[in-house]
Amino acid sequence: MDSKEEGKNQTGINKYACACAAVASMISIIFGYDTGVMSGAMLFIKEDLKVNDTQVSVLAGILNVCALVGSLAAGRTSDFLGRRYTIVLASIMFLVGSVLMGYAPNYAVLLTGRCTAGIGVGYALMIAPVYSAEISSPKSRGFLTSLPELGISTGILSGYLANYFMAELPLKLGWRLMLGIAAVPSLGLAIGILKMPESPRWLVMQGRLGDAEKILLRVSNTREEAEIRYRDIKIAAGIDEDCNEDVVKPPSNTHGGGVWKELLLRPTPAVRWMLLATIGIHFFEHATGIEAVMLFSPRILKKAGVTSKDKLLLATVGVGITKLTFMALSTLLIDRVGRRPLLLTSTTGMIVALTGLGFGLTMVEHAKERLFWALNLSLVATYTFVAFFNIGVAPVTWVYPAEIFPLKLRAQGASIGVAVNRGTNAAISISFIPIYKAITIGGAFFMFAGISVVAWIFFYFLLPETKGKPLEEMEMLFTRGGRSKSKNAGIEAQPVG
Repeated sequence: MDSKEEGKNQTGINKYACACAAVASMISIIFGYDTGVMSGAMLFIKEDLKVNDTQVSVLAGILNVCALVGSLAAGRTSDFLGRRYTIVLASIMFLVGSVLMGYAPNYAVLLTGRCTAGIGVGYALMIAPVYSAEISSPKSRGFLTSLPELGISTGILSGYLANYFMAELPLKLGWRLMLGIAAVPSLGLAIGILKMPESPRWLVMQGRLGDAEKILLRVSNTREEAEIRYRDIKIAAGIDEDCNEDVVKPPSNTHGGGVWKELLLRPTPAVRWMLLATIGIHFFEHATGIEAVMLFSPRILKKAGVTSKDKLLLATVGVGITKLTFMALSTLLIDRVGRRPLLLTSTTGMIVALTGLGFGLTMVEHAKERLFWALNLSLVATYTFVAFFNIGVAPVTWVYPAEIFPLKLRAQGASIGVAVNRGTNAAISISFIPIYKAITIGGAFFMFAGISVVAWIFFYFLLPETKGKPLEEMEMLFTRGGRSKSKNAGIEAQPVG
């Protein structure tokens, strides 16, 4: 297939495909809300339930431990049930978890609800980008696949606003309402997603060619584009490209059987490189400290000198607005600029911001009197870090793994990345308080700056550019022969300075 021909046929973003990706991204909004609202709710939970710092750390981190389990199960589940019903399953888990947290008469029930929601998080983080990538054309895939991450940013900001406006409610009611209200959109999504189409690529893997072709005609701008995509998907699935039957015998392993062996035990060189890239980008997304900033931003700002609870929550809302603004900007740039330039520029900015934050917090902590310049430096560095993170690392982390794996390996390959992501997230969430108590809060952010330097080197050498490439051509990009081409393309695309 000539990818240039497909590019000519694609004259803009298909509205139906965009609507499908937007609905799928609602699951990410719910997850983002839960993350954002918990950062403020913990202030009230600690006061109401009389829990200690260790219990607060466990409450923060347990969601990601359970998400790790959920993400590992999600790949096989989506291969078996389909992408659409996997989103329904994730919504139901969020619904149950939200009800339990909203009810929560004690810490044990609260933790159980958080765990249940965590399993739903694992499913949501894997399935939303994969579904969006599989219905998108190459020219709009970056934009549509980054919508789930934009949804997370929207949800986080919503959570921060809920913290601020519900803070004046009675203590026993306030935080429970903050956490329990997420049950409403979860129920709506579980019902609404049933009206959306299944992934055409998953349908082809099941031998349902007629259904897949009908959906491709709706998510493509022209019949010619739909036919090109349809032919390439059939070839990738091991089906004769000239086959015109509506239903055929599915290829082997259509429900995910044997995939783990191909991914982990006997991977081809191309798949091994894809897996390394996926694990690396997911690890560095959280090892560079974003979870510490987002989840513990009230505590960080308090260390910087912002003492009143209202001002803490309001400053945290500012963090959420910054995150959403730059995430929205990144969705407009990712298909125009490319993945590599955004990723490398983003990481460079993060290194500078984390160094500034570490210096500012160190000065505040060791000063005998209040240093307004150090307070302002810490605030500016916090917002700068969030801005640079969300302009590149945040969206590319979810777009990249969802688009590079071959069709048969895509869901479970992406699920491995999500498992690494959640595991790293959990490790940072649980260990951040003990780390900053051991090496000071400023030292913790100097550590994150050092990790960001390593991340930049990894991204530069191991992540080729995927902008505009059809999903069915990714394996060629990651082969030895395609590596030199991709490196050259990547060097040309690097930002100046």
